[in-house]
Amino acid sequence: MIKNDLFLRALKGETVDRPPVWMMRQAGRYLPEFMEIKEKYDFFTRCRTPELASEITVQPIRRYGMDAAILFSDILVIPQAMDIEVEMKPNFGPYLPNPVRTAADVERVIVPDAKESLNYVMEAIKATKEKLNDEVPLIGFAGSPWTILCYSVQGQGSKTFDKAKEFCFTQPEAAHQLLQKITETTIDYLKAKVEAGVNAVQIFDSWGGMLSPEDYQEFSLQYINQIVAALKPLAPVIVFGKGCWFALGDMAKSGASALGVDWTCSPRNARYLSGGNITLQGNFDPSRLLSPPSVIKESVHKMIREFGKDRYIVNLGHGILPNIPTENAGAFIEAVKSYKE
Repeated sequence: MIKNDLFLRALKGETVDRPPVWMMRQAGRYLPEFMEIKEKYDFFTRCRTPELASEITVQPIRRYGMDAAILFSDILVIPQAMDIEVEMKPNFGPYLPNPVRTAADVERVIVPDAKESLNYVMEAIKATKEKLNDEVPLIGFAGSPWTILCYSVQGQGSKTFDKAKEFCFTQPEAAHQLLQKITETTIDYLKAKVEAGVNAVQIFDSWGGMLSPEDYQEFSLQYINQIVAALKPLAPVIVFGKGCWFALGDMAKSGASALGVDWTCSPRNARYLSGGNITLQGNFDPSRLLSPPSVIKESVHKMIREFGKDRYIVNLGHGILPNIPTENAGAFIEAVKSYKE
């Protein structure tokens, strides 16, 4: 039994004394103890070494006592498993030397056995569960098929993902074939994660907001829906689409347990657009953590009042930034723990 099950209760929509709290990217770059490990090992070594990944996962829990841990990993382990080469270049980010640009390229992309090809992730989950000792739940995650396509076709990060969109609009058949392969791999991967011990999963559609509402339905949401349908009998599923406020209503019908909201959508609008009956997660602007701790506390309490304490998980509207002072991150977590109606 998980000792602190506040996060899981909020996902079920149960009444709670206060909402649970965790932060996207909480295992990582703003923590000095993480930076020590980063100096010794490159990015994918950290992801592929269960001892390192599990240690990084529990660091923020030890320091701040969030209500959930999220496994240290990366969304781009999926294309790697599909035989798409991915490098992580310092001060540049992801780099894919051979991007997928043609129907022939898509043909060459494999649908692997996730348990086998991503076994190091499953081992990291087991090692993390041991370290957490049932104190708090563990979240596993994957990128949405559209977001993975963006990197696979563009070959790197981008402000517009113009090449990815061009591929979808000029070669839709190949694009849908690639999206389906990513979807099947992701389902297999997340099922293996649940089997290995994660208590919930989150789908990150980081680049969903790049698409128009109509194109979002075609190139992203229908594939997310397949993943939710396959996973929801096994574990709660959170869907987070950055910049996708326009899809909250449709996402709420997917069967997901919760929807993530970024900081560009107010709590009131998020409740209205999602139909008011689903757990929401978010939506503190990560840059707002640069405010003084007293302002952070005030802003967090206001945010909780606006969302309401039930069917709500406190989080940022995207990943925590590397330049956030550790005491400010602590003020964010403490503000939630001290909340009383």
